[in-house]
Amino acid sequence: MVEKQSGEELIPTKFIDWGLTDYQNAWDAQEELLNKTVALKTQNRLDGTQLATPNYLIFNEHPHVYTLGKSGHPENLLLDEQGLKDKQATYYKINRGGDITYHGPGQIVGYPILDLDNFFTDIHLYLRTLEEAVILTLKDYGIDAGRYPGYTGVWLDPDNEKARKICAMGVRCSRWVTMHGFAFNVNVDLDYFKNIVPCGIDDKAVTSLEQELGYKLNMEEVKEKLKAHIAELFKMELFE
Repeated sequence: MVEKQSGEELIPTKFIDWGLTDYQNAWDAQEELLNKTVALKTQNRLDGTQLATPNYLIFNEHPHVYTLGKSGHPENLLLDEQGLKDKQATYYKINRGGDITYHGPGQIVGYPILDLDNFFTDIHLYLRTLEEAVILTLKDYGIDAGRYPGYTGVWLDPDNEKARKICAMGVRCSRWVTMHGFAFNVNVDLDYFKNIVPCGIDDKAVTSLEQELGYKLNMEEVKEKLKAHIAELFKMELFE
């Protein structure tokens, strides 16, 4: 739990772990939460009321799935329909930013559904803060990580030819309410990334915490560290 500083109010945020969740079901659930928050904000404006809007931090994993952002290029999926079946993977064109990415077991997929009016109304700062939470989590495991100029996400060795991505990001924001989020590779099967041009970047590798450390991580332990860093950076008071 984040320690409250003198004179500082923490922002109540509900933490939910959906576990292994079908992608379409998770997408629908996100949309429902976002739409309810946007509706409440609209009602507040029309009525002149100040009812508090909710904030959610959701973690889950997905069965094998490829998702293409609204600015993405379908040709960055290197599998046809039969190839997807062979890989037991699904494919969705979705309404987040960014290009194509992969989600699968062993990857922490985070969906913060936050009313940024409760935090700060700056989408770039929002993305940088999420990145920082992952960077700090990696530091807990003795791994130095950073940002690759011109791209979102978290990278290892971002300043040289060995640059490799360990966390992808893509978000949607409607009236300052966020959805979608980040995908942090922990114990994920990296072979699935060979079937796409990840995030539209064809000359950089993808890695995972397991790949870097040489052993499988306890997913719950990594989640707890990541959750704590997100809560601290965003000044959240998490509850379940």
